[in-house]
Amino acid sequence: MTATGGVLTSVPALPTGADTAVRLLLRGDDEPPVTVPRDPAREAARRELAKRMYHENDPSWFQRALDAFWEWVGKLFDAASTASPGGTLGLVVIIAAVIAVLGALWWRLGTPRRRPTSAPALFDDRPRSAAEHRAAAEAHAAQGHWNQAVQERMRAIVRALEERALLDTRPGRTADEAAAEAGRALPAHTGPLRTAARAFDDVTYGGRAATEQSYRQIAGLDRDLERATPQLASSGTRSADATTRQGAAG
Repeated sequence: MTATGGVLTSVPALPTGADTAVRLLLRGDDEPPVTVPRDPAREAARRELAKRMYHENDPSWFQRALDAFWEWVGKLFDAASTASPGGTLGLVVIIAAVIAVLGALWWRLGTPRRRPTSAPALFDDRPRSAAEHRAAAEAHAAQGHWNQAVQERMRAIVRALEERALLDTRPGRTADEAAAEAGRALPAHTGPLRTAARAFDDVTYGGRAATEQSYRQIAGLDRDLERATPQLASSGTRSADATTRQGAAG
């Protein structure tokens, strides 16, 4: 409590530097107050305010960064809503439409995947007959699961060729390898076999979605191969030998 000109003035407790300055200003004598040049006074105030006691309740660096981020997001949203037709409502409609389109593409095309340089094996570890693969394919097709239907029908084709001894039973065979080997025994079906193997790879390893049309094509190939007569190498050799003998006799 300090008396100045007959008036009681309450002076709260201040740090040493600030308390000294206030007491000098409140002196009751006729002496002029102590004046400090501007630059030293500014430097003294800066040092005083830099003390930890004045910053105990300041927000953390994380909070400051978070506030700056949300401020930037708000400015960006305001700018976008100003530029878009219809203002904020128009911007919300545009964002919803973009999300809907991306969701439709994701549902239609599936998760993007890179096709491996070497395709994995055609069959899994559990061997099944061609009839079992066909039944599984038809069950998937009845439910509209075209990816699984294409896979099972291609497996049915290869297993049927193995059961007819047109292909040797070899674990680890890929769809492309099976198509190439089967094409040598059934040359009239080489193109459809390669197309079926490519459809199998696209669905299984390429992340693409099969269609009902692609499944129907592979199922038709399966039925055609059941009725196809293989061209055996021995038959070709006998025909060539007969031709040679006839030419020699002539």
